[in-house]
Amino acid sequence: MTKIIYLFCIMVLTFSCVSKNKFTIAENGRLAALSRERALQKDLNHAKEENERLQQQTNRLIQDTIRMGKSLRDYRQSLYSNLSAQEKLNVLLKEKMDKLTEREATINELQNEINAQKEKVHALLNSVKEALLGFNSDELSVTQKNGKVYVAMSNKLLFQSGSATVNKQGKTALGKLAEVLKKQADIDILIEGHTDTQPIKTVQFKDNWDLSVVRATSVVRILTEEYGVNPLQIVPSGRGEYMPIDNNNSPEGRARNRRTEIIMAPRLEKLMNILK
Repeated sequence: MTKIIYLFCIMVLTFSCVSKNKFTIAENGRLAALSRERALQKDLNHAKEENERLQQQTNRLIQDTIRMGKSLRDYRQSLYSNLSAQEKLNVLLKEKMDKLTEREATINELQNEINAQKEKVHALLNSVKEALLGFNSDELSVTQKNGKVYVAMSNKLLFQSGSATVNKQGKTALGKLAEVLKKQADIDILIEGHTDTQPIKTVQFKDNWDLSVVRATSVVRILTEEYGVNPLQIVPSGRGEYMPIDNNNSPEGRARNRRTEIIMAPRLEKLMNILK
C-alpha cells in the first residue's frame, strides 16, 4: 500500500511537472506570438503611415503633373498662336515691303520722267529763244514757267490796232516759231489772245472777248494753214482783259497787256499713266 501511494505521488508529481512545462512552453509561445503580432502591427502601422505619405506625395505629384500639363498646353497654344501671329506679321510685312518696293520703283520712274520732261522743256526753251533771237524784247518775250514755255507776242508785232489780221512782221515771227513747233510732236500748244481794259465795239467785234478770241484764231490759222503745224496740237482761246500782266492805268501797261501768248506744254500722258 505504501508502495502504491508512493508510486501514485511520483506519477502525480511527474504529470504535474510535465503540465507545468507544457504550460510554460505554451505561455512562452503565446507571448512570442503576441510579441510578433505587436511587431507586425507596428510594421503594419508604419507601412500604413508610409503608404499614406506616399499616397499624399503621389497626389501632389499628380496635381503638379496636371498643372504642368496645363501649363505646357497653354505654352504650346501660346507658342502656336505666336507663330501664327508671326507668320501673319511676316506676310503683312512682305506685302508692305512689296508695295514699298513697287512705290519706290514708281517714284523713280516718275522722277525719271519728270527729269526727262524738264530736259525737254529746257531744250524747247533754248530752241524757241534761238529761233526768235532777232526780235526785240518789246516785240516778244520767251519765258519758262510751271514746266511750260511761254512766248508772249505783243500786238505791236502781230496786229494793227483794233484788227485781228496778222501783219507781215508777225507772220515772219510765227514762221520762225513754227519751224520749232513742227519738230515737237509730243507737246500741246495753246494760243491765248489778251487785251487791255479799253472797251471796243465795232461792226466786226462786239467786245474785248470777241477781239481776243478772233486774234487767237487768226494766229492758229497762220501756224497751221501757212506753216504746217499740226492742228491737233493747237487750241485757241480768248482771255479778253481778265489776265493782265501789267497795270492798265498807263499806256505802257496797256500795251503790255495787249498780247498773244503761245504756250507750249509737254504732254503728260506718260506721267499720268505712271501715277495710275
